[in-house]
Amino acid sequence: MGKKKMLDLYRAPFPLYTVKVDATTGLVITAGGGGPSKTGIKNAVHFLDVQMVGKNQYSSSLLHSHDTDTRATINMAVGDGVIAAGQDGTCSLMKFKLCQQKEENATHRDGNTLELSNARRRCGKAGKGNLENRSTTGDMSDTRNETVQITVTNIAEVLSDLNPHDPLQKVVRFSPDMNLLLTGGTDGYIRIWEFPSLEKKFDFKAHEKEIEDLDMSTISKQLVTVGRDFVCNVWSDNQLVTSLNWLETMPQIAEKTYRYMACRFGNGEDEKDAIRLYTVQIPHKRDKKPPPCYITKWDGKILLPMLTSPCGTEVISCLAVSDSGRFLGLGTVTGSVAVHIAFSLQKLYYVHESHGIVVTDVVFLPNLMKGQNIKGNNKAALLSVAVDSRCQVHTVTKERPIPPWLFFCGLVVVGVLLILQYLFPVLL
Repeated sequence: MGKKKMLDLYRAPFPLYTVKVDATTGLVITAGGGGPSKTGIKNAVHFLDVQMVGKNQYSSSLLHSHDTDTRATINMAVGDGVIAAGQDGTCSLMKFKLCQQKEENATHRDGNTLELSNARRRCGKAGKGNLENRSTTGDMSDTRNETVQITVTNIAEVLSDLNPHDPLQKVVRFSPDMNLLLTGGTDGYIRIWEFPSLEKKFDFKAHEKEIEDLDMSTISKQLVTVGRDFVCNVWSDNQLVTSLNWLETMPQIAEKTYRYMACRFGNGEDEKDAIRLYTVQIPHKRDKKPPPCYITKWDGKILLPMLTSPCGTEVISCLAVSDSGRFLGLGTVTGSVAVHIAFSLQKLYYVHESHGIVVTDVVFLPNLMKGQNIKGNNKAALLSVAVDSRCQVHTVTKERPIPPWLFFCGLVVVGVLLILQYLFPVLL
């Protein structure tokens, strides 16, 4: 572990703020931009095709760029062919569809549709040395036989933050059953809409300060929210159930020296029907000697703390849980990326300042994409994006098994030593 040079999976022509994976279509969707400023930095959602190249290497193809006009997408949720994108104080919903056609030549392109046939734009190979010659827009061509067409349609918008000064949606989620759309913003309100009808179901004040994160349990349908007011709340619909207290596991820490930063539900490692909640706590104020950040693992059914562990002195900026529930992914404000074991919360993988600037989002590749294994021989593969416009892939490789011949030689050596000890006890 330590600082090492990470090659880029993809580099966009604008800052990246969020990345998600749609396992059904096999698309990696990332978004960002320069906002309303007139610097010439565009705002867009990029659709990537990520493939394995060899055992532990990945390559990406830019399939489509959807322009979002003057608004940068800061956060998003993806499900059932729909993107819910946080843009300023609104949640913009876009429907996307991927089609593969057999035409040999495809040159049509408009604001929402892109067709690529023989010139399918290749954006780089993680693990190969050809990245330095790639343009920042990712416009590299590679020969492909199929025609790929992605259509993106703007279907609706809802107001998700009503802060009168600087409205900003901080987080958006679909419920696990895709029946609800949930948002949180700087005004401290949680807003819940029925999906896809978008009829508002709840609109309630959840925190005194802005909301940092939220997630919904796959079993109990309870909602967990964290805010800058030092509070992590559990809700049933719009009714407060309880407030969590991670300091029960760390009584030596004074109150209000830490605040909650992120929360995620996940499967219970190898335990069937178990569910876990993970929260990240960061120091409220920074000292000359930075105190550590902490991860807390909770029983997701009874919401009692199970384990708390420090996760380094770099301030955590984002959190992800793998589909299997075995791994946690972390990004930091200084650009570092880490993977922890969910069971013990121990650090398994770490790259110091992999991005060099704040990591804005991390997401694990699923076990299967379009029904195919995308992880290869890796235990896990984590995507990270940052304000430096880069998307990177971080792989946790499986341990190599001991070769049978080496194991046999070891047995022979042990056997010889035992025989010598028996025959010559004085010498040994």
